[in-house]
Amino acid sequence: MPVTYLELENFKSYAGKQIIGPFQEFTSVIGPNGSGKSNLMDAISFILGVQSRHLRSSQLKDLIFRPPGDTRANLRARATLVYQDANDPNVELRFSRMISTKGTGEYQVNGKTVSFAKYEEALKNIGVLLKGRNFLVFQGDVESTARKSPKELAEWFEEISSSADLKESYNEALEKMQETEATARAAAHKQKGIWKKRRELKNQKEEAEKFQGLVESKAKLLTEFFLWQLFHIRADIEDKEGTLDELGEEMEEASHQVEEMTEKVRLAKKDASSARNATAKLEKKRVKLVSEIDKSQPSIIKVQEEVKNLEKKISVDKKNHAKITKEAESREETLQTLEKEIVEYTKTEEHLQQEYGDLKKQSEFSLTEEQEAEYERIREAAAVASAKPRQTLGAANRKLDSVRAKAATLSEESKELKARKQDVSNKVKELTERKGVLEKSIEKTKVELQSRTDELESLQKSIQEDREKRISIDTELEQVNQTLRDMRDDRRNTDNEARIEETISSLKRYFPGVKGRLVKLCQPTMKRYDLAVTVAGGKDMDAVVVDTKQTAFDCIQYLRTNQIGTATFLPLDSLQIPNPASTESLRAMLENDSRYRLAFDVIACSDESVKKAVMYAVGNSVVCENLDCARELCFGRKIKGGGEESRIKAVTLGGAVISKAGTMTGGVSGDDRARAGRWNDREAEKLRKKKEELESELSDLDNSERGLTHSDRRTSRGGRTSKLEELRNHVGNLKNRLHYTESDLEFTKKKLKEQNVLLTSTTEQEAKANKSIEAIESEIVALNKKVQEAIDLVKEAEEEHFGPFRKETGMKDFRAYDEVVGKSREEYLKKRRSIREHLEKLKAQKKYEDGRNFDEAILKKEKTLGSLKKKLSDAKSREENILKSLSELKAKLADLESEMDEAVAKEKSKENEVTTAQEAYKEAQSEQKKLGKLINTEESNLERLRAKLHQTLQKARVEEAEIPLLDLEDSEESVGQSTRSSRTNRENRNDDDDHQGSIDMMTQGTLASVHFSQPDDSRVIKDRNDANMVDFSSLRPALKQRISDKKENDLHKKFADDIEKITAQIEGMTPNMKAGDAFDAVLEQVEECNEDFNDAKSAAKMATKKFEDIKQERSKRFNAAFQHIATALTTIYKDMTKSSKHPLGGNAYLSLDDAEEPYNGGIKFTAMPPMKRYRDMEYLSGGEKTIAALALLFAIHSYHPAPFFVMDEVDAALDNVNVLKLCNYIRQRSKDFQCIVISLKDMFYEQSQSLVGICRNVSTNSSRTLTLDLTKFDRDHNTESASGKRSRSSSVGPRKRTNTAEHESKLQ
Repeated sequence: MPVTYLELENFKSYAGKQIIGPFQEFTSVIGPNGSGKSNLMDAISFILGVQSRHLRSSQLKDLIFRPPGDTRANLRARATLVYQDANDPNVELRFSRMISTKGTGEYQVNGKTVSFAKYEEALKNIGVLLKGRNFLVFQGDVESTARKSPKELAEWFEEISSSADLKESYNEALEKMQETEATARAAAHKQKGIWKKRRELKNQKEEAEKFQGLVESKAKLLTEFFLWQLFHIRADIEDKEGTLDELGEEMEEASHQVEEMTEKVRLAKKDASSARNATAKLEKKRVKLVSEIDKSQPSIIKVQEEVKNLEKKISVDKKNHAKITKEAESREETLQTLEKEIVEYTKTEEHLQQEYGDLKKQSEFSLTEEQEAEYERIREAAAVASAKPRQTLGAANRKLDSVRAKAATLSEESKELKARKQDVSNKVKELTERKGVLEKSIEKTKVELQSRTDELESLQKSIQEDREKRISIDTELEQVNQTLRDMRDDRRNTDNEARIEETISSLKRYFPGVKGRLVKLCQPTMKRYDLAVTVAGGKDMDAVVVDTKQTAFDCIQYLRTNQIGTATFLPLDSLQIPNPASTESLRAMLENDSRYRLAFDVIACSDESVKKAVMYAVGNSVVCENLDCARELCFGRKIKGGGEESRIKAVTLGGAVISKAGTMTGGVSGDDRARAGRWNDREAEKLRKKKEELESELSDLDNSERGLTHSDRRTSRGGRTSKLEELRNHVGNLKNRLHYTESDLEFTKKKLKEQNVLLTSTTEQEAKANKSIEAIESEIVALNKKVQEAIDLVKEAEEEHFGPFRKETGMKDFRAYDEVVGKSREEYLKKRRSIREHLEKLKAQKKYEDGRNFDEAILKKEKTLGSLKKKLSDAKSREENILKSLSELKAKLADLESEMDEAVAKEKSKENEVTTAQEAYKEAQSEQKKLGKLINTEESNLERLRAKLHQTLQKARVEEAEIPLLDLEDSEESVGQSTRSSRTNRENRNDDDDHQGSIDMMTQGTLASVHFSQPDDSRVIKDRNDANMVDFSSLRPALKQRISDKKENDLHKKFADDIEKITAQIEGMTPNMKAGDAFDAVLEQVEECNEDFNDAKSAAKMATKKFEDIKQERSKRFNAAFQHIATALTTIYKDMTKSSKHPLGGNAYLSLDDAEEPYNGGIKFTAMPPMKRYRDMEYLSGGEKTIAALALLFAIHSYHPAPFFVMDEVDAALDNVNVLKLCNYIRQRSKDFQCIVISLKDMFYEQSQSLVGICRNVSTNSSRTLTLDLTKFDRDHNTESASGKRSRSSSVGPRKRTNTAEHESKLQ
């Protein structure tokens, strides 16, 4: 079984991951409408490469399952088909397609991501063709197959047979074959015409030789006449050219000076640009150095502060070390001194006590010794009692002093931070202003750069457009010239043709009813009809169309009277034309055959009234593709009615004619081909006008671009180049300036950012300091309060002891006592206290000195000093390095600023040089313009002389005057003396071949397009060369003398009268004077035509062979598929329509509209059900159409059989009988390929080997699948009766439910 399982994950209505299968050889997919059966079909189609637009979706994201109510679910989808090789069951392939959450697709084969091409190749290896769709039948495909037209069936077979791959090659080869055959036919006709022309030219050559004698006398007179004119015109031109030479030399000198000034300006601007670039580079270096110096300042400040702090600490520690060392050295001495001081202070205390006792005896306050002792005791007790409050008071005072000192420090720090903040704010302001200035400068520079860039691009674009326009005009002009050469335009306007046109013009002037020659009044609609129309019209094409017969008589009388010649006239009022009914009948008969056209229908008329003359000329002649078509038309068809009108005159595109009488005329004369080519005259005239327009446009372009004179052109060219170079330099300078300004702005922004950060930090520190000051001030207030409270506690403690003593002694005022006695006592007590305190200190110091360890303290200090000195050394080293680096940077900055000043001065100097050079350039340019105006004046005079020379030369050419020419050496010498450029000399030598006996002919239309102001114009040069090549030695001396204007006019009139008399005698003859040259040329053309014909014939043969090979291969592919499918269709349709009543079944077959090239025609599909007659497919019933279409689909499938076939409700239009037939056929073929069918009919799916049931999960709005294997219920198919089959059909329901339960348990 090729398809074993399907694995779907979030695909359309299938939520989550679901495994569907296994699939048998014949598997039916069943379920109610809306359950998701078609989505299963879409899943298989999606896996097998069908695009989303064919799966009822506009994009891949629409194929992803969306849970109900959750439109934002971020899910991905996957569909996998597990394929098992029928020949090797161990080989299993997994074809997968994924859709990401973003809606992008991915192809996988066996879990490996591959491209679509490799995916398609893998499917092709197992027999699945994506383009042919040989594995799928969608819902409705059966009906569409039955409705296909023959052409659509043929196109379908082309895709199936791969013959469509050769369609493009086939069309190319066919087109190539037709082109080469047409070329070969044209070459053959051309060959015949050349041979006829050869005979005609031979006769004309003999006639021209007879005519030559009559022309010699006229030629001599014309020669003398034109020599006389050319001699005096040339003399005047030489005088003017001499004057112009002098002015030209001055102009060249002025131009040279302008070029020098231009070069000086360019060099000056280049130097100025270099100076600006140098200044910009120095400025960039200066900014960089300033940035580095600014970056070094915080580091040096930090290091210097560190050095100061370390030096301060080392100084303090040195003092402490010296002090400790000194104390250690004087320890014993200190102890002795302390003991001595203790003894002395003890004696002092005793002596002080004795002095106080003597003083007290002398005082007026008398306290007993006991009271005083009590007073002293109380006072001491009060002092002891108030000692703790006093300590508290002292601590509070000390803390208060400390806080006040801290407040003062913070205040100083706040002031310093405020000053620093102001400094940083100023820097921020300066940097902000600099940033604004730089940004404005950048904006201004950008605007100017954009303006200059646009101007530069506009100038470059203008130059490029002019160049492209010139190239385009040159190319178009060359194409026009080539076309004119191909049309052999020089042979169109013969004298005879000109005389005829002149005669017709005269008739039109005298007789208003004359419309003109028929050939001029009509034209074939396509060029391919030219020859056929010419042959069909015959001599009537040269006839003159007039309105009435009387006008024709008047014209004939006019021609006879003036002896002008003869002409045929077609009066419109009396022409007999074919019966319109016969014409319409013939047109209707030929309408559906593209090989034939009425000659009248392929002719377009400029005037509607002329159509009657055209119909008279061509009648009911029919234009045929070739002679075979003409024979078939004239001899192979039977025309209704018979008689004269039933006969047809046929004319082929090649010029062959079959008359109404049946006679055939082949071949085309040179006259016919020449007359057929006359319609090209109009095109040639248009081309000539177009050529003149292009040349005029080219000259206008030269004038608008370069100026009118040579010097102006050179100046204009130099000016544009100089301006272009100036713009490029200016744009480069602006870009450099913009680059350096942007670099400076970037540095300024960086510096501004740093200063803003520093400002923010300083502001935060200041706020923090102010906050600390406020806290300390609050703390000072609280400490003052504590001091006052401590004072109150001291007073309370003293009052507690002094109160009882006051009551006992009656002494109310201890202060008075203290002032009298107390002062002495205080002194006494103070001294005693001091002595006692000092004694205590001495004792404590002695005790301290006894217990001190000086060695440990000295060692600790020395260690601390060593560490601090090392840090100081490192700090000084860093300081020295930074200062050295900073010094170097400042030195570099000083040098750079000096260079900067020099560069700025140099830049100003260069700018001044540019200004000076520009002024000198303007002066030189002004002088050049003055000379240009003088040259323009002289050139205008010279232009008139050149125009007169050109007209004289042109008239000499028109009159075919024989002008005597100098020998080659003499002409070169003469040309060298009269020309002003070596280029003209070279052109003279190149043109020698054109001046061997006469001056070339020129058309009269050339005069209008010559620009005589341009000395280097090709035609002016040619005129000058022609005049220089003339030999005036044969001119009579009397004619070389200058005469008055009156005598010159009289002489001119005499020449004209003499020439006119001779001309009147010559005009009686019309020979072709170029017949000899043309005869020699036509001999070469004969050989050339023979070679062209052989080459064209060979090319046509090769193209035909290539086309036949491709045609054969394409037909082979198509016929191979057609034969196989047609044979298979007959067999399959018979098998599908057989029954017990109709054992032979029906018949279906395919027929081709075009057996030779079947792909160009259609395929007719015919089906005849059993016991029914032949009818078209559209008249069959729905079931009959379905059976026939299914048979065709199965037959097509058999051509390139896929391993499986998937069909969607193909039995929808079938009745029960046809459903059983279809089931039987599928069961028979299930061994050849696997068949998976979606069906709603129980009679169909009960015949399958397995069932896949699809139901709807209402809660999740998704599809679920249930699989049932029916093969285990089939015990013996060979012996089972019809009733047994019905029994099995009726028992399918319970079996399915049982297996469904098992499947659900497996899924769970």
